[in-house]
Amino acid sequence: MVASGAAVAYYQDRRGAIPDDAAAAAGDMLEGNALATGTAPEPRPSDSPEPSPSPSPSASSAPPSPGPSASAPASPGRTAVPATGPGTFTTARADGTVVGTGGRVRRYMVLVEDGIDVPASAAAAEISAVLADRRGWTRDGVNAFRLVGSGPYDFVVKIATPGTTDRICGAAGLLTRGEVNCSVGTDVVVNLKRWVLGSPQFDGPIGEYRALIVNHEVGHRIGHGHEGCPGPGRPAPAMMQQIKGLDGCAANAWPYERDGSYLGGPAVP
Repeated sequence: MVASGAAVAYYQDRRGAIPDDAAAAAGDMLEGNALATGTAPEPRPSDSPEPSPSPSPSASSAPPSPGPSASAPASPGRTAVPATGPGTFTTARADGTVVGTGGRVRRYMVLVEDGIDVPASAAAAEISAVLADRRGWTRDGVNAFRLVGSGPYDFVVKIATPGTTDRICGAAGLLTRGEVNCSVGTDVVVNLKRWVLGSPQFDGPIGEYRALIVNHEVGHRIGHGHEGCPGPGRPAPAMMQQIKGLDGCAANAWPYERDGSYLGGPAVP
C-alpha cells in the first residue's frame, strides 16, 4: 500500500504577484492520511510496496497572501483561477501504456476539480507526457509509470482550486494559504493557481514549470527528498525548493540531462 502513516511536510515553489512552486509551491508534500473529497471515484491503492519516505525537513510557512477570497482574473488566453470550487473531481478516463523500462511500474490517476476550465483529459495528457520524457524519472532504470482511469493505483494527481487545496492539505496539517501545492498520502494536490501562473523564480514557459511541479512531487512519491543547489550557474535540481530561491543555480524542471546524467545536489535536511 502506498499510503504512509508518517507526516512529512514539503514546500516547493511560487509565482510573482501570486507566490510559489507553481508560483507559491510546486513541491509541497505531506506523507499522511489522504483525505477523500467530493464525488470522485474511490480508486483502490495498489498493494505494491511503498518506497522509504524521504527525510522530513522542518515545515516552512507559505508566504503571506490574501488567501482564496477572490478569483484570479483571466487574461486573454489564460485560464481563470476561481478562489474555490465544489470539492468534487472528474477523473481522466484514458488509460495509457507503460512508459519506462524499470521494473517498478507505478500506476497513477489524474483528477481535476469540477467547475474549472481544465479538461481532465488534457491535464492527464500533459502529466503523462512529463512522466514519459526521457529527462524524467524513468531515466533511473527503476521506475516506470502507467496512467489509469480506474482500478488499483499508487498515487493520484489532483488539480484543485486554491480553496479546495487548502481544505485537503489543511486536513493533514499543512498551511497552504491558497498558494502552495501539497501531497497527502497517495494524493498529489496541485494548486490551480500554480498550474496556471507558474513561479517568479522560474523563467521558462509554463509547460516547463508544470513539468517541475510533476517531477518534484512524483520525486517525493518515489522516495526522493529535497536537494540544494550544486553550484553557481548549474541547473537547479528538480528536487530543490526552487520557489524559495535558486541560490545561484539556473531554473530547471528535469531530474536528468538528455544524456542521462542526474541533475542532483546536496541533500537538504
